[in-house]
Amino acid sequence: MLTSAQATSTTGLLTAAATRRGLATAVLTGPGTVEELTGRPVHWYGGPLAAARIAAPLGLALLEPEDDWLARLPEEFTRRRIELTTLAEAWTLRHPAFVKPPADKSVPPAVYPDGSRLPRTGERIGPDTPVLVSEPVTFAAEYRLFLLDGEVLTGSRYARFGRLDPAPLTAAATAFARRLLDAVGDTLPSAVALDVGPIADPYDPAEHWAVVEANLPWFAHCYAADPDRVLDIVLRAAGPSAQLAGPDRRFVRTLRTIG
Repeated sequence: MLTSAQATSTTGLLTAAATRRGLATAVLTGPGTVEELTGRPVHWYGGPLAAARIAAPLGLALLEPEDDWLARLPEEFTRRRIELTTLAEAWTLRHPAFVKPPADKSVPPAVYPDGSRLPRTGERIGPDTPVLVSEPVTFAAEYRLFLLDGEVLTGSRYARFGRLDPAPLTAAATAFARRLLDAVGDTLPSAVALDVGPIADPYDPAEHWAVVEANLPWFAHCYAADPDRVLDIVLRAAGPSAQLAGPDRRFVRTLRTIG
């Protein structure tokens, strides 16, 4: 398993899990690392910018949800209006909106008062950069679930009211994810990280769960989730293209300009 040189707590946990499993591990320190590993079966955990450079020479198939997946969900699972558009279109917004790219951080995810506050220039963005524009909501808690073949293997709470606060996964989070997967499971890769949570509504005391977003598991923090099970998802989501299952081919990351 190859990891980014930018070490994180999750990198350490997954490297330890891989070592326990008997997998060789390596850190991407430069082109020499790629040359040494070329021709060997490699799995990846790290950022998409580095992944874009190494995927072709190492024969990696990187799975990701489709850009418009969140926008296509029935509103019973989102509880808010969401649209996939371009950064140029988002510049014309005249009202507050939460704006983020579908799968990376090339545009800082945030609630913007209007389109004039969005970035307009940058090395990794341009007018055609895809972004998701959604109605602002407040999540009382946010949970990350790691899914493999339509099953929840592990997960963790990672925030409360937008503040980092890891804690064990709850039955309610798992139940909502399973209901979602029963309805739209075939629209996701076989290995994916899914963020969900209850929306805080001061006018409605009932607990209404919604999807936050779907994430790249090979670039997702595991927080309090079981790293051995997270590793199962990472190995499937970013591994040799020769091992790719047919249904996942539609979810292989296109090596366009990414960040």
